Amino acid sequence: MRGQKVGHVVVCGADDTALRTIEQLLAAGAEVVVVDAVAEASAATERLLAQWDVPLVRGRLREALAEARLPAASAVVCLADADLAALEAALLVRRLRPDVRLVVRMANPQVGHALAEVVGDGCVLDVAALAAPSVVEICLGRRTHELTLAGRDFLVADIVADAAATLRERYGDLGPLAVASGTAPPLVCPGRDLAVRPGDRVTAVGTPAQFARHGAAEVMERLRPQEPVRPVGARMHDQSPVPGRPGLWALLRSLAAEADRPLRVVVALLGLVVVISVMVLRSGYVKPDGSHMTLVDAAYFTVETIATVGYGDFSFAEQPTWLRVYAIGLMGGGAVLTAIVFALLTQLLVSRRIERSFGQRRVGAIRGHVVVIGLGTVGIEVVEELVAAGRRVVVVDRDEGGRHHTKARALGVPVVIGDATQTAVLDAANLEAAAAVAVLTSDDLVNVETGLVLRERLGEHWGSVPVVLRVFDRELARGVEDGFGFHYVRSTASLAAPWFVGAALGLDVLATFYVDQTPFLVGRLAVTSGGGLDGLAVRELSAQALVVALHRAESGDLEHPPRRDTTFAAGDEAYLVGLPDEVMQVLRQDAPGQPVVGIEMP
Repeated sequence: MRGQKVGHVVVCGADDTALRTIEQLLAAGAEVVVVDAVAEASAATERLLAQWDVPLVRGRLREALAEARLPAASAVVCLADADLAALEAALLVRRLRPDVRLVVRMANPQVGHALAEVVGDGCVLDVAALAAPSVVEICLGRRTHELTLAGRDFLVADIVADAAATLRERYGDLGPLAVASGTAPPLVCPGRDLAVRPGDRVTAVGTPAQFARHGAAEVMERLRPQEPVRPVGARMHDQSPVPGRPGLWALLRSLAAEADRPLRVVVALLGLVVVISVMVLRSGYVKPDGSHMTLVDAAYFTVETIATVGYGDFSFAEQPTWLRVYAIGLMGGGAVLTAIVFALLTQLLVSRRIERSFGQRRVGAIRGHVVVIGLGTVGIEVVEELVAAGRRVVVVDRDEGGRHHTKARALGVPVVIGDATQTAVLDAANLEAAAAVAVLTSDDLVNVETGLVLRERLGEHWGSVPVVLRVFDRELARGVEDGFGFHYVRSTASLAAPWFVGAALGLDVLATFYVDQTPFLVGRLAVTSGGGLDGLAVRELSAQALVVALHRAESGDLEHPPRRDTTFAAGDEAYLVGLPDEVMQVLRQDAPGQPVVGIEMP
């Protein structure tokens, strides 16, 4: 009988996330078979799979799974783009192979929670939930990533070198992840003997105490209490506002936030007139008994005069001529300003009611907000996290009937309908007053086109307003970064793929994040007795996978960082940070319970 391989991974789907997952599965040494039940794989995808020597099986799902040798598979990853297709594939796989490791992508949290009862905890993942924190960090201006390894707090942070020295001499036990010098590409996971010059930017990992010990004052300053952002990969609790009647203070704050510039100017002028009038009347008005007005009397008489409600208690009739002339101006000017205030306030209230009837809110007066372009699954996840962090958000979306519009408006987020490449639409989102922009549609070319329009529109603010572009294609991303100076090009697939790979291979992925344009992965490795790492020295691992900490099984101690000549022992837990492919290869070497891949059956 013809020999067959066992222990392969079946991937259902062939979109961007699926391709990046397949690539990392191959880097980890796994054999992959792709099932495309709906036969929508593009010619480019077919060529790429052929280049990787990955079989592509098409047809009805049940027959395609049989041809993909489901009975011999070690894991199945359902990465269909539509939730319904992923759900159908997951249920069928679980019925045909109850014992197989199953990982499913699911965007709908309610369906995902129900499916987790069938598939298992930790095996239903949401790409948007995994990728959104990286975008939110940029929009909030954060460059520090917080990690928890073996119960100990660690940081990934940037330090600007202040003297010429080696990394070991200047930063001691801090683990270097990247060093950027001038315009040259950053060095990833350099050795501690690398010499840095003043002005070089060093991205390092370590405990807060280690950063403080080596004089990283700017890092400690960034650690001041901030609004919480949920851990990567974990869905937040419901952030929807609690229904109920707003209090008076909340109403006033809402009106103040929505007020445009003319209304604010007129209210300020009216307040100034009131203050001046109180001071004038306090010092110049003389009562019949020869005494002066108190502050309360002066304020009362000022409001009475501006409102023109009559003089039953105070009067200017017996006052000096200059004060009577002043009263004429106060009555005329005060009445005009009051009328303007009421007119503008009425316009504000009426326009808000009309605009909400059409599903929009006023955004002209919003300042320091984040503009999110594209309200798909990633976009709404980013919006929810930004709102939870206390930031004001304005959404721009082409689809007038988008499925997430209702959720955005329930969060109090205005939605501007239109093409973000049009100047009028960007003006409606008040781009010139925005603090950050995130372009998150699912089309690379649309995102790049929108980014270029934003670059032109922001003008002199281009360097101070971070613009995040979601781009999957690596070559296109590099071209945009190098050619147009975009600093925050992010791939949701690159951030999410390691989680699917780890779940499929039974490996422990803890976090994914970006350092500049380079994605990094944090993983935990359990050393097994007699495995590939048992007795291996740290220096023998990949140079681009940094061992940050080693939890010793025998003593219970946490070594951070371990020395180069430190050897792994059975039961130890090693925590690694590095490039996803490199960390995956290390994790794969000694993953507990890992099935043998590539053995020929008789």
